[in-house]
Amino acid sequence: MLKQEQKPPSTNFSANNLVHMSATLELTEALIACRSVTPVDGGCQELIAQRLQAVGFYTESILSGPEDFQVTNLWAIKKGVAGDEGKVFMFAGHTDVVPTGPLEKWASDPFTPTLRDGFLFGRGAADMKTSLAAFVVATEEFVITHPNHAGSIAFLITSDEEGPAHDGTVIMCERLKQHGQRLDYCVIGEPTSVDQLGDMIKNGRRGSLSGKLKIKGIQAHIAYPHLGANPIHLSASAIQTLVETQWDQGNEYFQPTSFQISNIHAGTGANNIIPGELVVDFNFRFSTESQPETLRSRLEQILQSANLDFEIDWSLSGSPFITSDGALANALRQAIQAEVQIETELSTTGGTSDGRFISKICKEVVEFGPINATSHKIDESVLIDDIEPLKNIYRKTLEQLLA
Repeated sequence: MLKQEQKPPSTNFSANNLVHMSATLELTEALIACRSVTPVDGGCQELIAQRLQAVGFYTESILSGPEDFQVTNLWAIKKGVAGDEGKVFMFAGHTDVVPTGPLEKWASDPFTPTLRDGFLFGRGAADMKTSLAAFVVATEEFVITHPNHAGSIAFLITSDEEGPAHDGTVIMCERLKQHGQRLDYCVIGEPTSVDQLGDMIKNGRRGSLSGKLKIKGIQAHIAYPHLGANPIHLSASAIQTLVETQWDQGNEYFQPTSFQISNIHAGTGANNIIPGELVVDFNFRFSTESQPETLRSRLEQILQSANLDFEIDWSLSGSPFITSDGALANALRQAIQAEVQIETELSTTGGTSDGRFISKICKEVVEFGPINATSHKIDESVLIDDIEPLKNIYRKTLEQLLA
């Protein structure tokens, strides 16, 4: 891993943006204007680092991964007056975004932040450049208002969350562990709100265990089935058993573990050939009540009981994690209540996130951000009226835990 110096990007705003802007909105627009399709950072982290340096943060930029897929990571920290004895609160997130899709389907250029009909449009507006801007401005306000804050504030930002996630947060967490960096609280800025800002916090995520199952048969002419062995017929009852099996009952935080088939394929395309192989792509979204090893063993036992000739390629992309209703979740809920006057729900629904890595070195990890409805979509957007309240919620959470 090498350190990298970057130049800040140029930011060309649309005519719609020539209006009075809050500091949070202005920084959000600057970040959206950076073309940061994964794993490219596009200069976002340099903008963030400059802002944090101005209020006393130590920052370090780390490059990781092969030259043709290089990931940029930012680590920043400002210690409180309690030094190493104080609590450490970390904001975590990603500057990379998913590809835009067909440009002609966007109402405005995805990397030209545009204000329209009460929304800010642009790739990354919801996932998650608004949260990043709100992190930074909330921190600036907190540090200025509380120059003698007791606890420390840190940032861990990657450009590899939307990609393979091999050279981003997972690498940085291992690096922090090796350096003995303690973390007490972490807020990840993923868009978690559903219908209105603040209605949902993610306090955990299910694990994800995928497999590619190949069931072997014997290819033959379909008019002579006695000369072949149809893997579709042979496996039908076993597949039904896998679908109907209760893998666990879940718990107060997680739904029961779910087995789902995403793709199934057999045959050559001709209608007169018994296929020689059936391929099934499947996934377990599993709770803390199950272990990957147990799921693998139970599935293979079901297939063996059906006397199937099979092989499986397994892939574990994330283990489940949970943060109980502790200091961080309570502080965030109180901040939401104070800012937008609603009761928030703790949830573990949805896909995986970088929380699966951070939770290994930080006891309390939650995700909170703007409404998720347009993430990854054409014309991705965020409500303009939610931007300042989001920043205020982050600042009030800092005030409760570190001031």
